[in-house]
Amino acid sequence: MATGMTVGLLHPGEMGSAVGASLVKSGARVLWSSERRSASSRSRAALLGLEDAGTLADVTGSSRVIVSVVPPHGALELARTVAALGFRGLYVDANAVAPATAREIGRVLGEAGASFVDGGIIGPANRKPGAARIYLSGDAAREIAPLFSAGPIDGIVLDAPVGAASALKVAFAGWNKASQALLAAIRAYAIKEGVDSALLSEWKISMPDTPARSEKAVADNAGKAWRFVGEMEEIAASLAAAGLPAGFHEAAREIYQRLSVYKDTPAPPPVAEAAARILRSS
Repeated sequence: MATGMTVGLLHPGEMGSAVGASLVKSGARVLWSSERRSASSRSRAALLGLEDAGTLADVTGSSRVIVSVVPPHGALELARTVAALGFRGLYVDANAVAPATAREIGRVLGEAGASFVDGGIIGPANRKPGAARIYLSGDAAREIAPLFSAGPIDGIVLDAPVGAASALKVAFAGWNKASQALLAAIRAYAIKEGVDSALLSEWKISMPDTPARSEKAVADNAGKAWRFVGEMEEIAASLAAAGLPAGFHEAAREIYQRLSVYKDTPAPPPVAEAAARILRSS
């Protein structure tokens, strides 16, 4: 357990709240900054028992550990800001970034005098015990694992250097989220060509779980698509760096970009409506 350890959480969004619940349950004192955060973030933080330290500077000045859970496009800039504020503790980047980005974040923090752990979260943010895991890599990974000892997100240490946890996340999401984007695109194509009903009928015969998976690809992802744009960019860069084609995930990025209009909508759109957005040029 991590009883009494002060941890700064940046920030308690949907996944960040699941991380915050794990930190609190494992005995940590968790700080966050309400500066420029939404009313929904404030409400989530209060329900979780997080302490509002006011500003980011106050969080970094009072925390032994910082855990960053932000959209991937903001991960490096946030790390630079924390480093510039003089943080000298242990920084955990738990974002969906490429291994190269994770190593760059580690370099930025290291030059500022902080320690670094690479983290990758796999699983939904539903706070159900055992539903999600945070993989941790780097020399200080074992110091962080007790912060997740009580769940609902389970901490798993990889005996590997910085970049490994992000690589695992890239591999998992590279298939999971890109395949869902492809399903949404195929439904849009079938609707455009007037063969959607026939496609669904054929799927029911030859691939019985696919109709429901295609519906789920829209229902589960439309409201979160704006977050996946940067993630697909990070995955494309990761594959390119490994000598693999990046086009799969560049295309998935475009699908999610076209669905990003559904950010903060109260309910997912019907497939036909989402298909119209996918077919529309961005």
